[in-house]
Parts: sequence; structure tokens; C-alpha cells
Amino acid sequence: MSADLSASPTTGRTPTVIRLLVLATFVVILNETIMINAIPRLMTDLHVSERSAQWVSTAFMLTMAAVIPTTGWFLQRVTTRRAYALAMGVFLAGTALSAVAPSFAVLLIGRVIQAGGTAVMMPLLMTTLMTVVPETDRGRVMGNVTLAISVAPAMGPVISGLVLQVGSWRYLFLLVLPIAGAVTAFGLRHLENIGEPQTGSIDVPSVGFAALGFGSLVYGLSQFTTDNVATPALIVAAGIALVAIFAFRQLRLQRNGTPLLDLRVLLSGTYSKALVLMAVAFLAMMGSMILLPLYLQNLRHLSPLQTGLLVMPGGLAMGLLGPTVGKLFDRFGGRVLVIPGAIAITASLAGFTQISLTTPYVLLVALHILLMIGLAAAFTPVFTLGLGALPMHLYSHGSSMLGTLQQVAAAFGTALVVTVMTGRATSLVKNGTDPVTAHIDGMRLAFAVSAVLSLVVIVMAVLLPSRSANPAHGAAEANAEAPVLVKD
Repeated sequence: MSADLSASPTTGRTPTVIRLLVLATFVVILNETIMINAIPRLMTDLHVSERSAQWVSTAFMLTMAAVIPTTGWFLQRVTTRRAYALAMGVFLAGTALSAVAPSFAVLLIGRVIQAGGTAVMMPLLMTTLMTVVPETDRGRVMGNVTLAISVAPAMGPVISGLVLQVGSWRYLFLLVLPIAGAVTAFGLRHLENIGEPQTGSIDVPSVGFAALGFGSLVYGLSQFTTDNVATPALIVAAGIALVAIFAFRQLRLQRNGTPLLDLRVLLSGTYSKALVLMAVAFLAMMGSMILLPLYLQNLRHLSPLQTGLLVMPGGLAMGLLGPTVGKLFDRFGGRVLVIPGAIAITASLAGFTQISLTTPYVLLVALHILLMIGLAAAFTPVFTLGLGALPMHLYSHGSSMLGTLQQVAAAFGTALVVTVMTGRATSLVKNGTDPVTAHIDGMRLAFAVSAVLSLVVIVMAVLLPSRSANPAHGAAEANAEAPVLVKD
């Protein structure tokens, strides 16, 4: 049974289905960052090296990059309830396995399973939101979504720091498990199906090319170091080649089959600009998320919990501003928010280029809050403008591509700042500079590179329209025979 849009909640209220999906997405995204502080414990308890222990995060990211490209096809083939049940069921299974993992290998398997469930939730949430929420109210509802998906990553390291103060890393999973179980049960009791599934077989070679291509791309980028460039570069090159083969195959399937990821989303100029802006902004955000904790813990000698508490205000500011940004978007459009937001991102990253061993903590907090406010002002309007420029039958594919590019941008941002930082520091140490000064200088250069890249965000912000053109009239142009998921 498909839900009738005429029965959807009126403007001014968030539909129940969106509330349920936001709650579930909050839980799974919280889990994505909750392991950050657990690396030292894993090394001791499971007898692994630091590089091996980092795989609890790398494996998660790899799985997300490999699975998300398939979600556009998947979400058009199953009901909302079935997609939700499968995603949360897989997530619960991975969480339970991780909690009782007797070895590091089993823990990694658990994390991979968790990521498989997590990969479905964001595209499911975004696709459903764009389907059931009227265009005049999307900014407000997207703002509420931003609150959830921004606060969760900010809370992850803080919660993990508190838990690890009193117990084992296993409690991180045992804490999430009953919450996720209750959310799953509640959602299945109240969730209604939105739209009608389409028929169509999956193209198995496309799945393979997507998994290997995007997986290799993210893995290769995550392995870059100053003394290990050749091998990761080959892996990245192989990933790019496989992604190119994947793209050509999708173009072919668009003419005479069912594409796994419909590339016609790129025919929308507004969506393409939004995609570039989101990728570069996400790259800048991930770079700061890597550099700032390294600076605070390695050079200012703060504990992981203190570090989490120091960066938490920025994450909370980003999340709490989400609803306000959404309402402003509905009233005034995107440009009045995205352009100042883009400038704030660049200004904050430029400010971080001046860090030293005596930089006041209050200034660091202020710069981080400015960065998060800038991202909040950009993310909600850009999500809404980009997806709103697509015809309804391409919402799931647009969400899928956005999620995939975010994973690649996260990996690229991490690789870029770490390589720049360590390369600069190593060079200075060889020339006689003391290690601490060298590392500070390396971090400054890495922030400077991020600031320069963020200028692309300003350019894209200027090029974006204030409102998305109604794509309803252009749906036939994009795909004359594509079925619409939800009936008016």
C-alpha cells in the first residue's frame, strides 16, 4: 500500500515518517563516530597495532562507499517499511556482533555489517523527505534533519569518552544496541509505506564495479603517507578506472536497461553545482575534524574527553541552527544563506592557519563554532536546492550520489591534510627545526590548503540559484518513461 500524499501532514508540521527516520538516522550516525576514542583500548585488549586498530573506522568508511551507490536502485525496488526494517536489522546484527567480538577480525566484520545498514538510512531519509514534504516547507524540515545528523557526530566522541572512563569499549556497542532496538521496533509499529516499488532486475556487474571502484578510491586515499605514495596512488588510479567503467555502464543501461545509479541527475545544473559545493565543504569539514583533535591531543596534551568537550559546542551550534536556517531558506531562498556560510567556512579555516602552542582555547572554540555555523548555513539550503532540482523519480539516485561523493570527499580530505601536514613537518625536521614547531607549521599549512580549496565553495555558492526550478515540467526530458514513485 502506498501512502496518499493528500493525506500528508499540512505545512508547518513534520510528517511522522520523517520524525521516525530522523530518529533512526541519529542513532546510526552516532555510532559512526563513537569509536574514535576507543583506538588505544582496542590496541591493548585485542593486541593489534595502531594502524590495524584504525581499520574500525576505515572499514566502516569503505563499506559506506561501496554500498551507497546501490541504494538509489534499492530504494526504488522495496517499500519504505522493508527498506527501514532491512537497514536497521542489519545495523542491529552488526552492533551485537561487535559487542561480543572475541577477536579484532570479528570486530571488523561487525563494523562492516553495521556500515551496510547505516549506508541505507541517509538516502532513505532524504528520498522520503523530498517525496512527502511540500516544496514550500522543505527548508524547515531539512533543518530539523540537519539538527539530528549534526548533533550525532558531535556527541559521539563525547559519549565514548565518558563511557571509556568507566568501562570497556564493548559498552559502546552495548549502549547503542537497546536504543537501536527500541527505535527499530517503534518505527516498524508506526512507519507507513511511501510510494510504490518499481520492478527491475539489478545489474550485477554494476554492483561489482561500484563496490570495487568506490571502495578502492576510498581505501587508496586513506593509505596515503609521505613515505608511502606509489602504492596508494596505484590503488586510487585503479579505483578511478573502475568508477569510469561503472559510469559508462550506467550510461548504457539508461538507454536499454535499469541503471544502478542514474547519472541523469547530473543533467541538472543546480544539482551538479550543489554536488560540487557539498563535496568541497565536506572535504574542508573532515580536514578540520582530523587536524583539530591531533593538535589538541598531541601538541596541547588534552585528553580525548577534553577534546570532545572542546569541539562539542561547534557541533551543537551547527545542529541547533538547522531549524532556523531551514525556516530562513523557506522564506528568503538559498543565496542569502549559502554565500555568507561559504565565506564563514573560508574565514574560519584561514583563522586556524594562525594556531600556536599558546592559542587561547576560547579562540579555538570560537573558530570551530564559526566553521560549524558556516556549514549549517550551507548544508541545509544546498541539500534542499540540489535534490529539489530533480524530478521525483530521481530523488533516490540523487541522494545516493550525494552520499557516495561525501564518502570519497571525506577520504580525500583526510588524506590531503594528513599528507600535507606530515610532509611539511618531516621536511622541517630534516632541516633542523624542532619536532613540535615543525608539526605546528605542518598543521598551519594543511589548514591553509583547506582554506584555499574552500574558495570553490564560495564560487559555487554565488552560482547557485535562490530557488530550485520546478522540475516537474522537465521530468519527461530527463526520462520520458520513468515511473513516479508517489502519486499526487
